[in-house]
Amino acid sequence: MDPDPSKTTYCTASHSSTLPLVQYALMIDAGSTGSRIHIYKFNHCGPSASYEHETFKMTQPGLSSFASDPDGAARSLDVLLDEAMRIVPPSLRSCTPVAVKATAGLRFLPGNQSEQILKAVETRMRERYPFVLAGNGKGVVVMDGKDEGVYAWITANYLLGTIGANDHEEKAEGTYAVLDLGGASTQIVFGPVFTKPGTHLEEGEHKYELKFGGRKHSLYQHSYLGYGLMRARKHVHQLVDFMASIRANSPSEKEKTEGMVANPCLAKGTRRVVEVIEGRTKEARNVTMDGDDIGSFEACDRIVQLVLAKDA
Repeated sequence: MDPDPSKTTYCTASHSSTLPLVQYALMIDAGSTGSRIHIYKFNHCGPSASYEHETFKMTQPGLSSFASDPDGAARSLDVLLDEAMRIVPPSLRSCTPVAVKATAGLRFLPGNQSEQILKAVETRMRERYPFVLAGNGKGVVVMDGKDEGVYAWITANYLLGTIGANDHEEKAEGTYAVLDLGGASTQIVFGPVFTKPGTHLEEGEHKYELKFGGRKHSLYQHSYLGYGLMRARKHVHQLVDFMASIRANSPSEKEKTEGMVANPCLAKGTRRVVEVIEGRTKEARNVTMDGDDIGSFEACDRIVQLVLAKDA
């Protein structure tokens, strides 16, 4: 708990007369399963801003759940921004930047649904809240998959001490690779190490040139759209339902009367209603899947291998 949001215990005056003693920054991570706000507090006791405190709050569902209701999507963030209003002192709100970074959930939406949601969010933030939109007014955006993974790489390695704000020389222990599993996509990022002189990372979409802390990093990155936890789970349910529909033999009396589908990826004794998309009509329907006396690691593993399509 921050004892005084408007002050700091590290000094009594700002390092520069042009900067406030304390400053805040707001980052909203709009993921596929929910939206989260990070309310960062910094002080200007030194020549560069120093992180001091963070307040975190989350809400569900994510923006992509409001595909046909942009205004509803915008309102869903009120609970997060109201928390920022509670934390940030009134005198500092007008100089507090805010950014909304949406991820793969919105990248999946068809047509201009994603754009409509972003516009509704930006409009509501401008009209209802006193914070300043970051990025020269372009603070509400869908992140590129490669940026999503690289930002996770920066965060992890900064916190683990392998990169720093003022590193001009590579540290002996090197950097850590990052496997970022999200709801709708997953990312891999690492800094390759070459033992042969003159070797380097080939040019291409996989290569990310990063300048951070006075150093250049040539990173390998790739974002696997559709391979996030929730999206992969949907693919599994879809495949289980499809396999049940093409079985050579007719369904059991239990399946006939109760409309259930046996799913080996559910634990024994569990039952779940899931949404699947009809292959031809593309319409959604609910299916009851049952793991009673069915749940099997081996059978589920075979289904997951098909979903992953690693040979493709």
